[in-house]
Amino acid sequence: MELKKTHWIGIGIGGGMILLSMIFLGTKFFLFIFGAGILSIVAPFVLGIMQKTKIAQEKEEMFLEFARNLVESVKTGTPISKSLVNLKKKPFGSLSPNVEKLANQISLGIPLRTALQTFADDVNNDTVSKTITLIGQAEKAGGNIGDILEAVAKAVNTADKLKKERKSSISTLASQGYIIFFVFIIIVLVMQFYIIPMISGIATVGSLGVGGISTGGGGGIAASDISQAFLYLLLIQGIFSGLVIGKLAEGDIKAGVKHSFTLVVLSFLISTVANIIFGK
Repeated sequence: MELKKTHWIGIGIGGGMILLSMIFLGTKFFLFIFGAGILSIVAPFVLGIMQKTKIAQEKEEMFLEFARNLVESVKTGTPISKSLVNLKKKPFGSLSPNVEKLANQISLGIPLRTALQTFADDVNNDTVSKTITLIGQAEKAGGNIGDILEAVAKAVNTADKLKKERKSSISTLASQGYIIFFVFIIIVLVMQFYIIPMISGIATVGSLGVGGISTGGGGGIAASDISQAFLYLLLIQGIFSGLVIGKLAEGDIKAGVKHSFTLVVLSFLISTVANIIFGK
């Protein structure tokens, strides 16, 4: 991945915060500042992945409009090559540069199948690749290209409708995933700040040989160690919960990156702030 200006800004800010956290080493503020620095470094990369995913989804949606326009043009009797050139100036959002490149290649005399294959490779989408392959084969086989393109466009439209219906019907699962994760955070915080200290106190009073929780360097488990262990648990849970939510809701694990990042940031902020307020 090529590092852009935003990446370097994030790395600079994150590096500065990590260096700043060393001043608070051994205090309750160290983990918060250090973690915020790590998130500042990671954020531009995550946002870049989210932007690419959004553009890919937009290209797939605009390709349906592109296919419809192509069918309408070919049905009027215009050859497919001429129809593609005529579509050059029509607005297709983020797909427009690819359409212009396709039209330019055809205008320069590049064979239609070669230009279409280049178009599919540039867009890099399964639906587009399959449709372009069908169009290329239909053009090679001859026959009524208009009817064939119309059938292809209908198939793409049906697939798009099914995908949207699936996304709509499963969208509630994404909300449920967030609710379940917040419940999990509450349970972890209750265990960290209430149940474990209470059990430790009972064990100490009963002289059961349990060292209990120690805030210093005694023989027990340090409170900071418990805090970090629970934080790591929340972060790991947030990463994988987000990926699962993305896969279920949008059918693509890459779409889960934004959910993972959101859950990781929320769990980090909630856990570290709670530790600053309620920790000893």
